[in-house]
Amino acid sequence: MQQKKILLLTFIFILSALSAHARLPVRIENFPLSDVRLTESPFKQAQDMDIRYLLALDPDRLLAPFLKEAGLSPKAGNYTNWENTGLDGHIGGHYLSALSCMYASTGNEEIKSRLEYMLSELKRCQDASGDGYLCGAPGGRVLWREISEGKIDAGAFSLNKKWVPLYNIHKTYAGLRDAYLHTGNTEAKEMLVKLADWMIRLVSGLSDEQIQEMLHSEHGGLNETFADVASITDDWLYLKLAHQFSHQQVLQPLLQREDRLTGMHANTQIPKVIGFKRIADMEGNEKWSEAARFFWETVVHHRSVSIGGNSVREHFHPANDFSSMLQSEQGVETCNTYNMLRLTKMLYQTDADVSYMDYYERALYNHILSTQNSVQGGFVYFTPMRSGHYRVYSRPQTGFWCCVGSGMENHARYGEMIYGHKDSHLYVNLFIPSTLRWGEVNIEQQTCFPDEEATTLVIHPDRKGRKFSVHFRLPEWTEQKELRLSVNGKSQKITVENGYITLNRAWKKGDRVRLEMPMHLRAIALPDGSANYSLLYGPVVLASKLGTQNQDGMFADDSRGGHIAGGPRLPLQNMPVIVGNKDSLLSHLHRVEDKPLTFTLKGVYPESYGEMILEPFFRLHECRYMVYWPLLSEQELQTRQELLAKEEKERAALDALTADRVTCGEQQPESDHFIQMENSRTGSDGGMRWRETGGWFSYRMKTNGKPAIKVRITFRPEKGLDARVEVNSHPLGILMSEQPDGVAIQEFEIPEVLRSNDSLEVRIGTVNSTVTPHLYEVRVMVDM
Repeated sequence: MQQKKILLLTFIFILSALSAHARLPVRIENFPLSDVRLTESPFKQAQDMDIRYLLALDPDRLLAPFLKEAGLSPKAGNYTNWENTGLDGHIGGHYLSALSCMYASTGNEEIKSRLEYMLSELKRCQDASGDGYLCGAPGGRVLWREISEGKIDAGAFSLNKKWVPLYNIHKTYAGLRDAYLHTGNTEAKEMLVKLADWMIRLVSGLSDEQIQEMLHSEHGGLNETFADVASITDDWLYLKLAHQFSHQQVLQPLLQREDRLTGMHANTQIPKVIGFKRIADMEGNEKWSEAARFFWETVVHHRSVSIGGNSVREHFHPANDFSSMLQSEQGVETCNTYNMLRLTKMLYQTDADVSYMDYYERALYNHILSTQNSVQGGFVYFTPMRSGHYRVYSRPQTGFWCCVGSGMENHARYGEMIYGHKDSHLYVNLFIPSTLRWGEVNIEQQTCFPDEEATTLVIHPDRKGRKFSVHFRLPEWTEQKELRLSVNGKSQKITVENGYITLNRAWKKGDRVRLEMPMHLRAIALPDGSANYSLLYGPVVLASKLGTQNQDGMFADDSRGGHIAGGPRLPLQNMPVIVGNKDSLLSHLHRVEDKPLTFTLKGVYPESYGEMILEPFFRLHECRYMVYWPLLSEQELQTRQELLAKEEKERAALDALTADRVTCGEQQPESDHFIQMENSRTGSDGGMRWRETGGWFSYRMKTNGKPAIKVRITFRPEKGLDARVEVNSHPLGILMSEQPDGVAIQEFEIPEVLRSNDSLEVRIGTVNSTVTPHLYEVRVMVDM
């Protein structure tokens, strides 16, 4: 009832706000991608590599799921990986967005032709559907009919036993929107509006409570795209739909400035918040805008690492404990940062706060740029912060993860935040070599930043004496007193206003403005306050190569877990540490002459590492590496090494006996193990993900060719709760909870007749209690 009241009051606010066309004012506007062109730099190289990747894909294979769902004959078979195991078609939507952004950014005619072909084939699918529907989700027609009839079974990563179909269709909405907004394709607009109308009809018979129940399933940023349709059509009925698809369970704590993110699937939440912000901007809703701002501040300042990313195994870990970040091979996820940059852009436009751009710059250089292999191509899903580990890269014909979809877009969007403008004011936010067309004024930015600690603008006004102001962002990593500003070689007085170095004058053709920005070394600790430091020079995170050995699966195959760097994890107790104190930390680094952004690190333990080389993380590929450095006193060193050695030995022994494992309640591990369920839900106990059920759930688990002897279950005991454990319909026993609260482990023998199977279906359900205990992990153990 309370939720219904909230939505009713919201709709009243919409009507009153929109009657006056109230909007949050845009303080700094961004240029369209078509006005900016990159010139030679690592970003231009990444953009060119992305073009090759986009064109290497077969559009007919990406279109196959849509044609099948429309009842048409596909011209080729589905791609594999996620594209034929339940999330069929999601990459097709990302592909539309990537092609649209890339054509706007480069004017590449081959990219344009590919986009037009995709749209024409998708229109054929939509026309065949007859009601505006367009999606590649398998079995979608049956699913959506059930939803329209009020039959809703929503899990965190499923809807009516389908793999996140709302998330899937969101990619189609976003792709059509981007095709219209970035390229002006009116056919894409018509298709987008028809698809939005289809959704309105779909949910027309549902109550607000039923829609909110449906939103427990991951649904991307549907609220944002429906708000975009309202803006595109100037029809505010779509804004009502955007409100209906705004997840109140996430929004309400943010409105109260409460951080309840621990344990939540990170990239499920970020697109929702982007939608909250988009709606707020359209209707002048400062409360929703403040909720988005609070979320951004919480994630950036308390939940992110130095490269700008967040989450471990896709979930928000406790803000006061980053230990899992330093231990897991499943570190920060690229999709999360892709979406955090989108949110940052929106907040910057209405707040004009340069701190947003400081984060944007650091995440762009150190995470986004680093997630594309600069030689082979291919995109990264997880970037481990675990010392001595490595990344996995996709390949065009095998890897179709979510981070491949957002990865295609990332390197097509580099031009969107370099510059901003408002009236007669030009803002230079990023120091990336590029050209800008600003009406009749042409700007060229010449720089080798960050190898060069300066940038130069060459200005070509439409007429001599044209007056306007140029504002350079004053970055967090430099000192105002050290800046040097000149015009045509003549020194200028430094004036800083609202975080920008401001220069106002009448310009003539060929004027050259040069800004020198000395950079410095800094050490940034993890947000949990632990003595683990990342070393930066200016905005650039420095890292060290730790070899190229045993990078198993570095170029991914099409297996469901192929995006995870599953090779040997080097023992943490053998990783280098810095012995000393915080005050002397930077004294261990020495610049290497004639090698920009390269430093030596001395005084590390063990001494066998000798003098280590640090260089920009975005330049390291196909290697094991180190980003975070423990700082220890002599006394702390021995204690730490002993503890780590003990933990690593126990972990290695357990892993050696494990054929397969699932972390319960975590999206990707469960999806990769083809979870089935009935009346089941997930949550978090202090950052530990769990699943419980009032019915049952099951995983399909591998044995990797070894005799499987046991199922090992980690759970939280609770008196009166139990669970039945079965393998391939053979009962193994009852999970008992007659123990004190905490974490318990119980093992069950697998019958001899099943031990030679290649895969096993492990099923857990209720016995006498109405619900099972919280299940944390399921392992299949083998006989060594």
